Amino acid sequence: MPKIGNIELPDFPLLLAPMEDVSDPPFRRLCKLHGADLMYSEFISSEGLIRDAMKSKQKLDIFDYERPVGIQIFGGDEEAMALSAKIVEAVEPDLVDINFGCPVKKVVSKGAGAGVLKDIDLMVRLTKAVIKSTHLPVTVKTRLGWDDSSINIDEVAERLQDIGVQALTVHARTRSQMYKGHSDWTHIARVKNNPRITMPIFGNGDIDSPEKALEYKNKFGLDGMMIGRAAIGYPWIFNEIKHFFNTGEHLDLPTMKDRIEAARNHLIWSVEWKNERVGVVEMRRHYTNYFKGIHSFKEYKQKLVTTDDLHQLLDVFTEIEDVFGDYQFTEQ
Repeated sequence: MPKIGNIELPDFPLLLAPMEDVSDPPFRRLCKLHGADLMYSEFISSEGLIRDAMKSKQKLDIFDYERPVGIQIFGGDEEAMALSAKIVEAVEPDLVDINFGCPVKKVVSKGAGAGVLKDIDLMVRLTKAVIKSTHLPVTVKTRLGWDDSSINIDEVAERLQDIGVQALTVHARTRSQMYKGHSDWTHIARVKNNPRITMPIFGNGDIDSPEKALEYKNKFGLDGMMIGRAAIGYPWIFNEIKHFFNTGEHLDLPTMKDRIEAARNHLIWSVEWKNERVGVVEMRRHYTNYFKGIHSFKEYKQKLVTTDDLHQLLDVFTEIEDVFGDYQFTEQ
C-alpha cells in the first residue's frame, strides 16, 4: 500500500485530479462520496496567495470529510513558492502538491506549470524551496516533458526524489500535446521500474472507464492512478472502477434520480460555499455532463443554465424528476 509521509493510502488508490474551475470543495465532496481516495484543490498561484488575492485564498478551503486532501500550488519564483507553502501549511492540509504540468499559455509564459519542464534545475530549486518551508509531505504533478524530442521524466523523477519529494503523478502527455492525442503510459512505467525510484508513482491521462483502468493497472504496474475529466459530471467513476477491479463486473449505471440528486447536491453545496449568485452561475458548466445524452432534454437544460434563483432551480430539478425519473441509461 503506497504511503505519502504518514498518509496511508489503500492498495492502488484512485486520485481526483486538481482541475481549474472544477475541483472545488463541492465537487470534491461528491467525488469523495463516490470513492475518490485522495484529492487536491484547484491549483493556486503562489503570487496570488502572497498578494492575498481573494480567489486564491478561497481555494485554500478544505474540510475534514475530504481527508486526505492536498493543496496544489504553482509558480516560477523560489521565494514566492516558499512563502506560499507556509501560507498553505496554516490551513493544515495533508500534503502540498506542486504543479509542474499545467500546459496553458498564461501559466507557462510566467515560467510556471509545464514551463518548468524546460529547466529541470529550476524545477529542483523551486521544489527545494517548498520542501524547506513546510513540515508537510511535498508531492509533484508533472508531464513527460516539453515535447516528444525532450521527454525528461526519468531525470525529473530521480532528481525530485533525491531532494525529498514523496510521490510523483505524471500526466502521460507532453506540454506540446496539451490535452490532445494519445497519452503514453509506457514512459511512466519505465520510471516506476527504475530501481532507484522508491516513492509512489501515479499515472494520469485518458482513464475514462473501468475496463481501461484495469487494463492500465495490469499493464503498467504503477502505484495508483489519477482521474480528471472523466469524473466531471460523473463522480460515480471511482466506485465503478473499484467494483470492476474487485469483481470483474460493472455496477449498475447511475439512474436519472441518482444524477438529479448529485447535480442538485452539487448546486446546493456550491451555493453554500460560494454564495447564491456565484454558486448558481458557476454550476452551469456542469449540467451538460450530468445529463449527457438524454433525448428531449434541451428545454430543461436551457432552464438550468438561465435560471438565477436557487429555489426556482430546485423546482426545475423537481420538474426534471417528474418528466425523466424513469429514463433508462444504456451507457455512461
